[in-house]
Amino acid sequence: MELADRSVPAPFARAVGAVRAASPRPELVLTDIPAPVGLAPHAIALAADVRPVGHGVDSLLGTGRFVLLFDPDEPEAWGGPFRVVCFAQAPLETDIGVDPFVTEVAWSWLVEALDARGAVYAHPSGTATKVLSTGFGELAAQGDGAQLEIRASWSPLDDAAAAHVEAWSELLCLIAGLPPTSDAVSLLPRVRAPRG
Repeated sequence: MELADRSVPAPFARAVGAVRAASPRPELVLTDIPAPVGLAPHAIALAADVRPVGHGVDSLLGTGRFVLLFDPDEPEAWGGPFRVVCFAQAPLETDIGVDPFVTEVAWSWLVEALDARGAVYAHPSGTATKVLSTGFGELAAQGDGAQLEIRASWSPLDDAAAAHVEAWSELLCLIAGLPPTSDAVSLLPRVRAPRG
């Protein structure tokens, strides 16, 4: 995307600049990826993996995607021209996966991370999903496993997108079991090892 292009609206260009200026958690490897087509006239997308990870391979510790959409026609459901769509996913220890409150805690991490960074937003929505699995047959050696995934969207009310990227990066690190960087985010103690 060429931001000097006059077809790129100034608010989106400023938001892209803010995304590029964000300071995500250092435990993450961020990569620009192609933005999804058809969701909005303008978009920027990032992928993140929790270190350590090989290039081009999803992390065993956690992975996520962040997409900032811009539509100058301000879709009614968005309540403005911007919308963030993201997900964050990480393995869990099985005993944490059976905790009935783990999804509520994970959603609260997102809200707390946004608020701690002063992100101005409206219309948050999403799901927090835990998956419990048991390997059988050829996969029996994998044993039991659990995974947590957050899929969320919200509408930034300004073009200060750095706070939104930083909050998403905090969420991804928290569900991967890393300690919080802010006192405003509570920690659910856990130790996990990747399945394999």
